[in-house]
Amino acid sequence: GYICCQKLVIKYVSWVYDSPHISVYSYTIINSCNYVFLFDFALYDELHLAGIKTVYYMPLAVNDKRLQRMQLSKGSVKYSHDISMVGSLYSEPKHRLYDKFSTVGPYAKGYLDGIIDAQKKLYGRYILKEMLSPDIVEEMQKAYPTNPNASTVLSPEDIYADYVLARQVTALERKEILKMLGEKHRVDLYTYEKEVQIPGIINHGKIDYYDDMPYVFHNSKINLNITLRSIKSGIPLRALDIMGCGGFLLSNYQIEYDEYFVPGEDYVFYEDYYDLEEKVNYYLSHENERRAIAANGCRKVREEHNYRNRIEMILSIVMGE
Repeated sequence: GYICCQKLVIKYVSWVYDSPHISVYSYTIINSCNYVFLFDFALYDELHLAGIKTVYYMPLAVNDKRLQRMQLSKGSVKYSHDISMVGSLYSEPKHRLYDKFSTVGPYAKGYLDGIIDAQKKLYGRYILKEMLSPDIVEEMQKAYPTNPNASTVLSPEDIYADYVLARQVTALERKEILKMLGEKHRVDLYTYEKEVQIPGIINHGKIDYYDDMPYVFHNSKINLNITLRSIKSGIPLRALDIMGCGGFLLSNYQIEYDEYFVPGEDYVFYEDYYDLEEKVNYYLSHENERRAIAANGCRKVREEHNYRNRIEMILSIVMGE
């Protein structure tokens, strides 16, 4: 698409909702026809500072009109949960890339385990790439060569940090949190990984994003969002979906929440596992406060983070140049 539009002198507009997304690192991103909108400001900033002028920052959005038409309270019987989580646990073999490094030396393995553990405890700061020293990368290359595609600007450090280590951090974090909560609560999990079995966790399998997922968000007392760690600063689409559906959002901290939402008023974030458990217990027993927060978050997302507003902003940038 980039190449054809460049030849025909047609503006090419894309809005990326996932991170990392390998196409963003294509050499063709510098084509003058491109207008690439990124929801993760940290990624935008990284590329912009590298001299790429075709990238722009644009948070994600919800389809407020469609959500209003769905009458989400009608799904209350089937999807009435105390605590729910929708998402992957990255337990399938194709996601277990970190297992490839079982053959690295004991120092390198201990080092990698250490930075994974440090990142797992750290919110609001991404340290995985900067902690990969050349000697560690060299050992990783021997165990599992990256073979970067010649059409992208991805370095081995980028690939190992964003596609391997960040996913391992997220996999450990999600499993540990579910295990912790499952000891004292029932948690309803929706994931395509049918084999996942954790005490206290009810695995319902996969769920349709458009037709069914909004009912889960609206009718769950607490919706967990545990952000994929390769999203370095941005608000993931899952969080906006939860709030846009009128659901109560309990999320890990992401720095960009501060730009648009007020914690304790529009949503709630947790600082660590202990804080998460404390807030789950608190908001399960404080219904009026929980409902008020969910209502505030829903109003703000539908009014300020809808597709009409975002598309108008995108078009003003594209047409204004």
